[in-house]
Amino acid sequence: MAGMTHTLRVLAHLLRYPDAELRQRLPALREALHAEGALGAERRHELDALFAQLLRLDALQAEAQFVDLFDRGRRTALYLFEHVHGDSRDRGQAMVDLVQHYEAAGLLLDPGELPDHLPVVLEFASTQPAASARPFLAEFAHILKALFSALNERQSPYAAVLAAVLDLAGEPCEAVALPPEPTLDETWAEPEAYGGCSSQGQSGPQPIQIHRRRGAAEGASA
Repeated sequence: MAGMTHTLRVLAHLLRYPDAELRQRLPALREALHAEGALGAERRHELDALFAQLLRLDALQAEAQFVDLFDRGRRTALYLFEHVHGDSRDRGQAMVDLVQHYEAAGLLLDPGELPDHLPVVLEFASTQPAASARPFLAEFAHILKALFSALNERQSPYAAVLAAVLDLAGEPCEAVALPPEPTLDETWAEPEAYGGCSSQGQSGPQPIQIHRRRGAAEGASA
């Protein structure tokens, strides 16, 4: 699939905290999405509904909606390995492996940026040739489908972003059975890794900056 770089970056931005800077860029992001044409007309129409909602809501409403969706429930968490490993040590090793994958392509994360954060995953994929980006995203298909299903269950327009990612990965966009939400005690329990710091409840804008390692091959720049 050719020509998906800009689309992946737009999708990554749509999954970022909708602060004033992002909201100001929404018209340009929408234009870039349509200009590249990597997605079908129906999917672009679904994403237009999200653009329209973010532009229609005032700042507090847009930010509150984002926090409610992505910071207050494990089923809709944007940290992909949390869906399969929770906060266990297994998640730590999975993230080390993912960082090494990024570094092998010559890309480095900012300190404190978690590699399994979906916007980071999409930003990385956007720096790769389509022939590499597509199978890379497909490796997360089971998690992406679960996240899509959770958002779709809540009738959130953000579900269209996950559907679009699945399209670009060459995977069917289909609902899957979801596990029950963890209890409040489970959600706020001390995790085994990361010094007792859980990602739950950490709202607010988190800048995504992927740096290209000096000497990396052309075409892998962010």
